[in-house]
Amino acid sequence: MRDLFPHAGFLRTGYHRGQVDEFFDKARAAYERPMLDDGGLSALDVRRAAFDLKRGGYKTAAVDAALDRLETAFATRAREQFVRAHGQDAWMGQLAQRAQVLYPRLRRPKGQRFRQPVKSRHGYDAREVDALIDRMIAFFDTGADLTADELRHVTFKRRGKRGAYDERTVDAFLARAVDVLMGVQ
Repeated sequence: MRDLFPHAGFLRTGYHRGQVDEFFDKARAAYERPMLDDGGLSALDVRRAAFDLKRGGYKTAAVDAALDRLETAFATRAREQFVRAHGQDAWMGQLAQRAQVLYPRLRRPKGQRFRQPVKSRHGYDAREVDALIDRMIAFFDTGADLTADELRHVTFKRRGKRGAYDERTVDAFLARAVDVLMGVQ
């Protein structure tokens, strides 16, 4: 077994080394192809990568940082290939269509942008999520600063059902927003 990343240590948990090695081998093979194709990995596949935790595994921070770089590389390459084949205007049109999927939630009033937690007694603090959504609105309306990395690494306090949003719904929305922001950068 190779050591692609630093180990968490014998008594600490980290990402399962075999799973991480396998994923990065698959990613390398997909990226080394002359063209990214529909059957290969995409930036979204990289963002969705998940690994079991295991004692003595790879340090999670190191793997997560590598995943962020890999996601950016796949997104950049996909954009370049699309622009080469269809032109910059077509890319911007496609990006605008993907952004429109976000708009309905952006238009909702604060406190009602996402559903409350259903299966859990806790969720993300609605006020913190709404503050981030307000930043997204400013980004789309006025070009205010907001990066995909900020959305990738945002954390929210947890709250009881009241005053909270369902975590899975918020995470799915943010994943789409990251996709749009990566297309702009």
